[in-house]
Amino acid sequence: MQQIFNFIIRNSHRLLFLLLLGISLSLTIQSHSFHRSRVINSANFLSGGVYEKINRVNEYLNLRAENDELVLENARLKSLLFNQKDTTKAPLADSIKGVKPADIIVSKVIHNTYNTHENFITLNSGATQGVKPDMGVINSLGIIGVVDNTSARYSTVVSILNMKSRINAKIKKSNHFGSLTWNGKSTGYVQLEDVPRLASIRKGDTIVTGGQSSIFPEGINIGTVDIVYKKENTSFYVIKVKLFNDMTNLGHVYIIKSKDREEIINLENKSKEKNE
Repeated sequence: MQQIFNFIIRNSHRLLFLLLLGISLSLTIQSHSFHRSRVINSANFLSGGVYEKINRVNEYLNLRAENDELVLENARLKSLLFNQKDTTKAPLADSIKGVKPADIIVSKVIHNTYNTHENFITLNSGATQGVKPDMGVINSLGIIGVVDNTSARYSTVVSILNMKSRINAKIKKSNHFGSLTWNGKSTGYVQLEDVPRLASIRKGDTIVTGGQSSIFPEGINIGTVDIVYKKENTSFYVIKVKLFNDMTNLGHVYIIKSKDREEIINLENKSKEKNE
């Protein structure tokens, strides 16, 4: 203990300088959006590299399990192929809900949090691949989240398991809309709020993305109705939605480019300015 005190006394000027330097840098970053943006991008670059290396190690350790899954999948596909009665070729899927292949960026999850109230996902694609903030992220089962920040080769995504996330969604069979949120409890469920009580809802009904969003195409799967609650003193329902996705086990994802987003936002802003 005495040695520690002696070290602090001998280096008191240096330690004081480092402390003041840290405080000044913190104040500069917090008060200037440009500096804050550069720090976030740099952090994304560094953390992305670390997460990617960790992910490679995990992939190597999980090769046997993945090989077993591939064998089962190949067996299932061969069974479907050999027992197919109709020899007519099915049309090739050249889009995802109307999104052209050129507007889809295939990426991979290299880090995923799901045990906090504000969860984020890191992808191994960034600005170099054309990824920008506010792009929607999905996989073959449903929605994943929305791109938040990017560096050259990596990007972070606000997961749907984030209490700040709000996504326009609807009941597939009736087109009644609501806001998709998360209450911070279960990783397997989200909530669809502000659904009017006029809506006819049954357990098992499918919930999909709505058409009032410039981030996600309309009709992307989200989950199914589990429980319907009446919101007290209002004319709205709150729906507990069971997710199609296992948000604790994510692999490859699709990032959706939205060419019309900026045009829509600019047009809406002009209308708001005109009415103010």
